[in-house]
Amino acid sequence: MVTAAKATKGPRLTPLAKLDVWKALQSHYKQVKGVHLRELFAQDPGRGEKFTAEAAGLFLDYSKNRVTDETMLLLVKLAEEAGLKQRIDAMFSGEKINVTEKRAVLHTALRAPRGASILVDGQNVVPGVHEVLDKMTAFANRVRTGEWKGHTGKRIKNVVNVGIGGSDLGPVMAYEALRHYSDRSMTFRFVSNVDGTDFAEAVQDLEPAETLFIISSKTFTTLETMTNAHTARDWSLLGLGGDQAAVAKHFVAVSTNAAEVSKFGIDIANMFGFWDWVGGRYSMDSAIGLSTMLAIGTENFQAMLHGFHAMDEHFRTAPFDRNLPVLMGLLGIWYANFFGAQTVAVLPYEQYLKRFPAYLQQLTMESNGKHVTLDGKQVTYATGPVYWGEPGTNGQHSFYQLIHQGTNLIPCDFIAFGQTLNKLGRHHDMLIANVFAQTEALAFGKTAEQVKEEGTAAWLVPHRVFEGNRPSNTILIDKLTPEVLGKLVALYEHSVFTQGSIWQINSFDQWGVELGKALAQRIVPELESASDPVLNHDSSTNNLIGRYRRSKEAR
Repeated sequence: MVTAAKATKGPRLTPLAKLDVWKALQSHYKQVKGVHLRELFAQDPGRGEKFTAEAAGLFLDYSKNRVTDETMLLLVKLAEEAGLKQRIDAMFSGEKINVTEKRAVLHTALRAPRGASILVDGQNVVPGVHEVLDKMTAFANRVRTGEWKGHTGKRIKNVVNVGIGGSDLGPVMAYEALRHYSDRSMTFRFVSNVDGTDFAEAVQDLEPAETLFIISSKTFTTLETMTNAHTARDWSLLGLGGDQAAVAKHFVAVSTNAAEVSKFGIDIANMFGFWDWVGGRYSMDSAIGLSTMLAIGTENFQAMLHGFHAMDEHFRTAPFDRNLPVLMGLLGIWYANFFGAQTVAVLPYEQYLKRFPAYLQQLTMESNGKHVTLDGKQVTYATGPVYWGEPGTNGQHSFYQLIHQGTNLIPCDFIAFGQTLNKLGRHHDMLIANVFAQTEALAFGKTAEQVKEEGTAAWLVPHRVFEGNRPSNTILIDKLTPEVLGKLVALYEHSVFTQGSIWQINSFDQWGVELGKALAQRIVPELESASDPVLNHDSSTNNLIGRYRRSKEAR
């Protein structure tokens, strides 16, 4: 696809409330809001087969949602009338749909095949993507084979990724998710928090002569990342005799700021670049994924990219009524905007995906936590529900009580795999039995009559009733592989885009993180000042700064 990027200024939008289909959905909601999933399944015995979709090896069962045929027809019509197809085409072709920063949004180009053409400002960006991938591949192979050695000639055995936000959450999640495929002779650690404990614990048992740091910061000025980076350099030099030349053998950078990288002491030849059309939370398959490639190898990393691309193509081309990301995005809108659901639980029944919900928190909430539309008008409807979750079956003994019997409606995504990567007796059958049992219990519950039939005392019956009618999706996949991880992440990326497009918001800026960062820069010197600073904050902040300074002095 060859299309020149175009800047979009202040798009003229038709408010959602004025769309006929939005009004139709409001009327339809009033008709079906009280219908129980028990009734829906009783009325349509084939519902469990009908409300499903499959693509790229992912099977989605959305039959346990509070929807009818008419609901889905209206939701698909909403996507059509809201211009989702045009937005998809604009994103994939490199148009500058991030209007507040005047940038293209091309994380999909990061996994585009060699030879594809996507133009931004008249330049095909795909060759540059593959140039960086080739450079990463060459470097990863040198480290993994032992050809790359540290300052003292020792082989690199430890890799510490230093970043924050998308420069940390993506690599951490990917490493944990694909640990089964990782080189077990190497140790991988991740430092993000400016809390010194994070760094101290990460390097506690590491040998500087055997440790490589990846400093991931686009500007190489991010406060938290660079604070940790300088601490890492001091730690390395202390263990390597203080020779400044050692930095070049134990540090590489993922950045676009060559001047700052060089000033830090990193050889520019070991700087891996990326582009302003890659948002941090969409960057795990860019050079930000260098630690992932070092852990799982270049072939597995390429397989992950193939998975991403397969889901990209499905999203770009599939009809909306069979399009997995679109269906999931539309269901999310149905619950957020009509049922008033404020959160979504993501529940992977796979221990390797233990960091996946945390990764999705940034992807979804930084993308769609917006209060104005693309044309700067205040939104009059809910956007950006809270995403959260933990792996099953751990969560069942933690927060499922609230999902089953609490007063909040919490739609759930259950993620499960037909095959385990670690065959141990009956473990996997028991794990998957819990997936199916939980979705069944959430949907159908247990009536007072059923509880009474079990011989339960009358006074205890209300406590043991399960209302049911709690919606869920089940995503069933054969096996967790690097390729499947790419598909799964892209599924949620495009689901977020679907929702943002329909909500008419910019899913690709994050101005909400700026104010606190700017104020922190102002407060740091006030905390570190040798003399009492003149404080001009509110009375609470002034008082807290004073108490902190007195606490420091009392050490």
